Amino acid sequence: MLCNSTRAASLASLLVLLCPSVLSFAIQSQRDALEVPWKLSRRGVVSSYNRRQYDTGACENGPKSRSCWGQFDIDTDHDREWPDTGNIVKYLFEVSNMTLAPDGVEKRMTVVNGQYPGPTIEANWGDDIEISVTNNLESNGTGIHWHGMRQLGSNEMDGTAGLTECPIPPGGSKVYRFKATQFGTSWWHSHYSAQYSDGVLGPIVIHGPATKDYDIDLGALPITDWFYAPAFEVNAETLHANRPPTADNMLVNGSMTSSAGGEYAVTHLTKGKAHLLRFVNTGINNWANVALDGHPFTVVAADLVPIAPYTTNTLTIAVGQRYDVIINANQTVGNYWLRIGPGGGGCDGPNANGANIRSIFRYEGAPDANPNSTPSVPLPASCDDEANIVPWIKSTVPQETPKEMEVKFANTVVSGTNLVQWLIDDSPLHMNYSRPTIQHIFDGNNTFERYENVYDLGTADTWQYWVIQQDPANLAAIPHPIHLHGHDFYVLDAKAGASWSGDTSSLKMDNPTRRDTATLPAAGYLVLAFKSDNPGMWLMHCHIPFHLSQGFGVQFAERRSEIPSTIGGEDVVKQECRDWVAWREKYYPNGFAEGDFIL
Repeated sequence: MLCNSTRAASLASLLVLLCPSVLSFAIQSQRDALEVPWKLSRRGVVSSYNRRQYDTGACENGPKSRSCWGQFDIDTDHDREWPDTGNIVKYLFEVSNMTLAPDGVEKRMTVVNGQYPGPTIEANWGDDIEISVTNNLESNGTGIHWHGMRQLGSNEMDGTAGLTECPIPPGGSKVYRFKATQFGTSWWHSHYSAQYSDGVLGPIVIHGPATKDYDIDLGALPITDWFYAPAFEVNAETLHANRPPTADNMLVNGSMTSSAGGEYAVTHLTKGKAHLLRFVNTGINNWANVALDGHPFTVVAADLVPIAPYTTNTLTIAVGQRYDVIINANQTVGNYWLRIGPGGGGCDGPNANGANIRSIFRYEGAPDANPNSTPSVPLPASCDDEANIVPWIKSTVPQETPKEMEVKFANTVVSGTNLVQWLIDDSPLHMNYSRPTIQHIFDGNNTFERYENVYDLGTADTWQYWVIQQDPANLAAIPHPIHLHGHDFYVLDAKAGASWSGDTSSLKMDNPTRRDTATLPAAGYLVLAFKSDNPGMWLMHCHIPFHLSQGFGVQFAERRSEIPSTIGGEDVVKQECRDWVAWREKYYPNGFAEGDFIL
């Protein structure tokens, strides 16, 4: 539900009580005279990009014209151009602890606005989005990352603790604001240690054109594996364990059954209509393989990238990935199982209930009952990325030789205890929550410790090429979902159980897969490329939070000298860090346990 208001400042507290899930409203803003994206006074670096005031009358988006979007359309390259709607969509988030039972088993969770999943952020392509986040937790910081959002010229709004901000302390608040230069499906989540695994997450839906017509937008369907133990406890245990933790269940749209009760999530279909469904893997340690009995999927977007439509009976979704699919409700009115399974424990973590994960798709007019439908095809137990991703907007990547990052697994004995780490070029990533990297740059420092894993990308608008290579000697031969902040990347090659030969002629340069999260295959390699067109400090990491805490990440210092002049809020960042340090020194003068302060 959306609550509308034009008096947010004076009525915010009352509105949160009346509509705790979300406060959203639009404000007409004055356009800058220059043809640059939503720039504040300091953001001239993005002046080479174009925005145009949105005209809804040029081509109306509807069931028979989903490719239209005012004077824009599906052929608009949103890397270069986007609408300027003049609208500001506002939300209020309150982070607090609450006992809930998503599958019938009670758990002390960390949630936003008293709900799980958290509120869906909805906006139109070209809107500004403003979210005010208040931390009502008793003993933990927090902060929100807007997964997949480009954050062009707004690096300080990326919400990455230890890199672009200090955490928000208990009793504190922060206002995030950025422009929706892309459209499609994503999600927001805490980037404070493993906190999102306890519930601080929700979908993002940016409405825009599509590569195929549909009648009804069903919204997002988040899927996650689920642990009954607190996330920080599981995270701390994984730092010293010789095997991955076992998840207790999986949740679909925040719900599932168990021996303690619970219920299946229900999605409603209208006979004869085409429905857009937005899958999101908001998971922790499990891939999600999905299939809907009797109904194939027509896939039209991967992450925030429109693609050439293709049809499949199953999808494999890595942690952090999203797929927009169209489902035609052309079967007999009734109830149908959506079947979900993890990778099976061979390529991801074990799940105690992995063979029994389902939700219900119910046609209007069908009885309120569990389905008796049968599978159309066997559900795979896979951790492989989809192979048919062809971007709608075609691109050609110049052929160059990539640089290499080597990923190693280390299980060493420290003070008599196993310490599990993932190393990038022999170094695990460590972050300082009390002095984020962006503040380091604001202060004019040009050197970093090796454990900060900072890689410089200094030249503007040049292609960056990287091979992420797993050491064949790794004892843990598993895949990793690799996510890059601040950019989409192009996937030029990937292969399991192999080392890259160095042959650039084997790379796919003509319209390769483009997305923001892709799988590094087990014991293999991933070759990717992106352009240095967004100054800032950007994290690239494995999106399994346990692996990130164990060091699997790097920081790209993109056009470092330009960062202070291309983003706003230097004074705000420093004040937020003073607030965080004051709270930490008062309540935790000796710091945190290792699993809490490593990203």
